[in-house]
Amino acid sequence: MLVKRKPKPLLFVLITIFVFIICIGATWWHFTGPVDSGNKEDVEVVVTSGMSTGQIGEMLKEKDLIYSVRFFKVYVKIHHVVSLKASKYVLHKNMSLGEIVRTLEKGSNYNPDRIKLTFKEGLRITDYAKVVEKGTNHSSLEYFQIMNDSSYIKTLIEKYWFLTDSILDSNIYYPLEGYLAPDTYYFDNKDVSITSIIETMLDEMEEKLEKYKDGLLKDPHYYLTMASIIELEGTNLDNRKMIAGIFENRLHSGMNLGSDVTTYYGLQAAMTSDLSSEQFASVNFYNTRSSTMIGKMPIGPICNPSILSVEASVNPTPSNYLFFVADKNGKIYYTKTNKEHDQKVAEIKKNGDWIW
Repeated sequence: MLVKRKPKPLLFVLITIFVFIICIGATWWHFTGPVDSGNKEDVEVVVTSGMSTGQIGEMLKEKDLIYSVRFFKVYVKIHHVVSLKASKYVLHKNMSLGEIVRTLEKGSNYNPDRIKLTFKEGLRITDYAKVVEKGTNHSSLEYFQIMNDSSYIKTLIEKYWFLTDSILDSNIYYPLEGYLAPDTYYFDNKDVSITSIIETMLDEMEEKLEKYKDGLLKDPHYYLTMASIIELEGTNLDNRKMIAGIFENRLHSGMNLGSDVTTYYGLQAAMTSDLSSEQFASVNFYNTRSSTMIGKMPIGPICNPSILSVEASVNPTPSNYLFFVADKNGKIYYTKTNKEHDQKVAEIKKNGDWIW
């Protein structure tokens, strides 16, 4: 005789309630979060007198600042927001719903004197100096003076874990080369101090490097130097990881890195044309084509790399390759011997795909 089990309504109800709470929590988390957490671009918003909460929500949705007009209205209501003030605002897509509502509740954050400085990945301190000179009331000369102020650099080494005494070597052109996070930054006005700009960029770098801290702590200077080279040699995370692995192979084999981009930096030359054989053989602490640099890294970074290049430097791809070359289209070819490498270079030139 079969015995029917009695249903357990209480357990079923509890599970249902638990699932419901999880769903509500996930929905709340999604709709109150930023639309684009990585987007710091300014978005101007004008709230005019007489606009309803719904109209403000529609405007915010049109500018892709919130996920849902209905949820915006619910949020405002349950948080007992009395009024959203008429004014001009500068908002960002990386702001949470709560941050946006609090800003509109408080009143205008618009600053007509606000400036935007964009420092691109793969560029040098000398390029960054031009950005500062163009966008602020400071000259490149002032920028370089602070960049090479050893007393100031020492205070930064004490403040940031990823800055070490390695950057104090007198043969390094610019101690902070490779350590300033490429990004777009906003400051109150053109009178912002150069030290504020530098430390804002270092703060951003510290935040970005946190994910890789365990690996970097072995030797931050080494990994950021490697990152700066593969930033200019590769085009994406995969091939940068492969190139980093090849450079590791060459170092362990007692070979030169043989990286052309280090030669350009050593000469402080623009990478806009080919160099002569004499220039490639020039002796300095950066040029890894030099006969004096067998089995050595450059003395320091040669540009300010992206965080993807940092990741690649810490996690290189193992391989048996010792050589690589890129054509003018950015395609990279990997080879194991010098003979294979020379054949590939000849093939690229024959096909008219050489970079110069």
